[in-house]
Amino acid sequence: MASDDEFAEFAAGALPSLLRFAHVLTGDPSAAEDLVQTSLGRCLRAWRLRQIDDPQAFVRKIMVNRYATWHRRHSRRETIVAYPPDSITDDMSGRVDERDAISRALLSLPPRQRAVIVLRYYADLSEQEIAAVMGIAPGTVKSQASRALRRLAVVLASPNLTGQESRGSRR
Repeated sequence: MASDDEFAEFAAGALPSLLRFAHVLTGDPSAAEDLVQTSLGRCLRAWRLRQIDDPQAFVRKIMVNRYATWHRRHSRRETIVAYPPDSITDDMSGRVDERDAISRALLSLPPRQRAVIVLRYYADLSEQEIAAVMGIAPGTVKSQASRALRRLAVVLASPNLTGQESRGSRR
């Protein structure tokens, strides 16, 4: 049986990159922490049974699957904010930098497409590795990436598109 100390060592070493990955995937630091914690908990069971060849890839796969499940359950709920805006301004470009625009554009993607883009361009995985992590065919990875990149191009080309409007128009 694998040692819990070995798992704690793995988790401590992998935690910063897992948190960054989860943050890019979810778009929310709190949700990212919850996702990592839940995923590491699930990974520990398999670790103890020595059923993991690549722990980092295994945890990422759990994270992608848990995120997709969470997103399906919560995507239709209203979001409550402390201070709602008085109005939506047309010119957000003065306050929004390029990184924020990309984050908002990523949030407009359906969960599967977002996962493919994050795994490809953030985690720097190949199509084969993404297919293995997500449990889908490499051809599906290619088609999801293609659709996601087209959608991102449309969203990023629309200067008046806010994050709320882009979330409502998913394909």
